[in-house]
Amino acid sequence: MGMIRIQTVCGFGCGSSLFLKMKIQDILKENNLEAEVFCGDIGTCISTPCDVIFTSEELAGRIKDRSKVPVVTIGSFVNKKEVTAKTLEFFQSLEG
Repeated sequence: MGMIRIQTVCGFGCGSSLFLKMKIQDILKENNLEAEVFCGDIGTCISTPCDVIFTSEELAGRIKDRSKVPVVTIGSFVNKKEVTAKTLEFFQSLEG
């Protein structure tokens, strides 16, 4: 598999998704993991090539049924412990 592409999604692709993107990039760096992390919006995220989508609980319901990639739901973007656990769980799922 090539470079993992992680899409962080919010309503317009420039607010909370940017915050989540930076948080995930920090986690990747701390754990010596590599991935391309980029922002997306609810309207176009399904058609944008990626390996996983990270988004809020509110938006996940609108994405999960249409997505061809895993959708990781984050309850609180500011909860580093939650974001770390779910990011590492995703990477562990790639190993199996």
